[in-house]
Amino acid sequence: MVIDFVLLFKLILGLIFILTLVESDPDPLHDYCVGDVKSPHSFYSNGAPCISPERTLASHFATSSLSEVGNMNQFNFNVTLTNTNYLPGLNTLGLVMARIDIAVNGLVPPHSHPRASEVTILLEGSLLVGFVDTSNHLYTQQLRPGDCFVFPKGLIHFLYNTDLVNPAMAVSGLSSQNPGAQISSLAAFRSNPQIPDEVLKKGFKINGQDVVKIRRNLGG
Repeated sequence: MVIDFVLLFKLILGLIFILTLVESDPDPLHDYCVGDVKSPHSFYSNGAPCISPERTLASHFATSSLSEVGNMNQFNFNVTLTNTNYLPGLNTLGLVMARIDIAVNGLVPPHSHPRASEVTILLEGSLLVGFVDTSNHLYTQQLRPGDCFVFPKGLIHFLYNTDLVNPAMAVSGLSSQNPGAQISSLAAFRSNPQIPDEVLKKGFKINGQDVVKIRRNLGG
């Protein structure tokens, strides 16, 4: 049997290309790559440029950014991320941490992270959490302090503070340095430029007045 080495080489290259597409973040090539967030260079890449290892300090791997509550938004929640601006040592490691504060009766509305899975541990309060898979099956769980829940990559999920007295606080780990976040309602009704009204009317089975009202309620 004659082996077609050209074809084999192309297949190997194709496999390598596919594997690079399915990975969440590329593997680091060094022990660490402390992000140079003040670099004057402007370009798109998976991570920030590295500072010299000779300039690396222990403080680059530590942060207190999760120690304080941030300002609540229109849905009565706040998310504080430990991105490379606050924790340069995270650069190229393929993960990020987040503090989630949810006021009484507050909600992190249905949203998704297109580039990351998420593991959440509840530290204070009570939360109803859940996600919907691609067959539209809903998985929900009531969390108490110390409980964990996993949200699979790219799936729509939510966190709702069911406690009518106490706020809730949780910490999440996400499997990408830049997980992205897209709130479903804002994506549909607050896009720029706007999705045509006719598309929203047909897609959500609503009328033109409903479209205007929803946009107004969402701050549009």
